[in-house]
Amino acid sequence: MEAKSPDSPTKSKGWSWMLLVIFFAALVLLACAFTLWYDVHRSRRSQHRPARPPSVVDEKYANALGVAMQFFEVQKSGKLVDNKIAWRGDSGLQDGREENLDLSKGMYDAGDDMKFGFPMAFTATMLSWAILEYGQHMQEMKQLKNAQDSLKWVTDYLLNAHPSDNVLIIQVGDPEVDHNCWERPEAITEARPLTQVNISYPGTEVAAETAAAMASASLVFKSINKTYSQMLLKHAQQLFSFADTYRGSYSISIPQVQKYYNSSGYGDELLWAAAWLYHAAGDQSYLKYTTGANGNSFANWGNPTWFSWDNKLAGVQVLLSRVSFFGSADTSDAENLGLQKYRRTADALLCSLLPYSSLATPNRTEGDTLSTN
Repeated sequence: MEAKSPDSPTKSKGWSWMLLVIFFAALVLLACAFTLWYDVHRSRRSQHRPARPPSVVDEKYANALGVAMQFFEVQKSGKLVDNKIAWRGDSGLQDGREENLDLSKGMYDAGDDMKFGFPMAFTATMLSWAILEYGQHMQEMKQLKNAQDSLKWVTDYLLNAHPSDNVLIIQVGDPEVDHNCWERPEAITEARPLTQVNISYPGTEVAAETAAAMASASLVFKSINKTYSQMLLKHAQQLFSFADTYRGSYSISIPQVQKYYNSSGYGDELLWAAAWLYHAAGDQSYLKYTTGANGNSFANWGNPTWFSWDNKLAGVQVLLSRVSFFGSADTSDAENLGLQKYRRTADALLCSLLPYSSLATPNRTEGDTLSTN
């Protein structure tokens, strides 16, 4: 995975945003693995056990979650509904108008006024995963509705950013102009050009990540708003087909993105999107996609990697380990073999994160915090 240099002022603009998302990602990844372990061991116990009492809410953690959710409120663009941030107001209301699109929603990247579709879509995927795993606990802390609302604010934008099967708007604003004039989004006066990927200028990684965001969100809204969930799934399938059929990195098609969210490759996003689509649509072809030739080409089995907005392989491994653990009546022997490879790689990654494991990574600070450098 290509590192994003923390020494570059331009590239550091988005770290306040991405550090929070990466923190959420790490929590979700580790907890998903624990959930898998717990569910497997629980299934071996007697089914005739007393019901577990409701969770006891720790006020400190509830407050911390509330602050984390508030971050998404702060980043919102558009005509704000039930605004909880006194110093924020409506902004970006004209975004997309030159192409007859409503791109007013979504979230700003960091302290700037840019909307970068690649990290925004990853944020939506991770927020969806957090809701799917911890929705009950979020509800107990009175944060579930806030999380769902923030997710929908992003997916509304992503839906509008996908006006046709093979077109996806991936950026609103000019980062060079924007970063030369730091201002409140409510005071934007400069032009807000749109950047897109399409058949002529493909962007497999950003299209596939957006497909993953919509597929995972479709699971979140499945029991809340069935029509909206189906719309998300339909767009996810279209975007995945676009990403896979017209393969090419957006960093090559649109070289100017390299200064901000440069991609190290698109194979992980294709597997990531297919894994989410398998869970969302229940279509066996997506599982076959991840375990067959594309798995051989992109999964890098046996070589654990860090999980980030630029490399989703660890997330794919955990998602597909669920299928490996619990099985599926329709899974072929060849697919099961691929699933076992994902599971073993996930095991190796998680063992490397545990400080007293024989496989623990030496990349730690003096305070025993993991370091990726």
